[in-house]
Amino acid sequence: MIRLMKYELRKSWYLKAILLLVTAVAEAVFLIGLWGGKDSLTATGVLLLTILATTGTMVIGLGTVFVLHRDINTKQSCMLFMTPHSSYEILGAKLLENAISILLIGAFFFGLGALDITLLFAKEQALDRLWQIMSEMLRTINENLTIDAPHLAAFLWMLIADWLTTVVTACLADVLSASLLAGKRFSGLISVLFFLALNVALNWLIRLIMNQIPTDFVTSCVVGGCLSIVLGAAMYVVTAVLMERKLSV
Repeated sequence: MIRLMKYELRKSWYLKAILLLVTAVAEAVFLIGLWGGKDSLTATGVLLLTILATTGTMVIGLGTVFVLHRDINTKQSCMLFMTPHSSYEILGAKLLENAISILLIGAFFFGLGALDITLLFAKEQALDRLWQIMSEMLRTINENLTIDAPHLAAFLWMLIADWLTTVVTACLADVLSASLLAGKRFSGLISVLFFLALNVALNWLIRLIMNQIPTDFVTSCVVGGCLSIVLGAAMYVVTAVLMERKLSV
């Protein structure tokens, strides 16, 4: 499994390298504007970093789907399934590498954002207002979300679990297109619609279950994240079975 994960990392390292390079440029713009007293550059740096933190993490997360699509729709597919590994291991390595990458990229941007915000408020001599403003920003997301370890950890757990389940669902749609729908008209469109419909159904199911469990914010996030992981695991098994029976040579 470790070797497979290293192999998956080598196939997607360029995406991460490009993201880090562009982030370094955006950070340089921010620091030059901050230290040089140029508000326009500072604002530009903040905007670029915000866009990179959101879209960059999503692109890295979807990298697994891109790589899987290439593997099962090109000659690389033969080499992939000729290795002494089951489809469960191959898909599992892709998803584990993706999960670790998301966690590391997310932690990187969180740390960078915290550092930049601290520098910005320190320069303005307004550090006493930092937590108040951040609390107000978080409440725009959820009125019950506050800045403390339990709330933030639970919220991040739910976000990561939801995202991983979305990635697994996308992998299932891609494998479906390459196996059961192979050679059929509009197979790509059907797989996209399947992906969207399945995500809507899973989210509806999670909300339905959560509505039956009156809990506080932290417990709700933890339970919701666990439900997402359970459903994601089910999608993983279905995807691996399709790969094993329809794509494995």
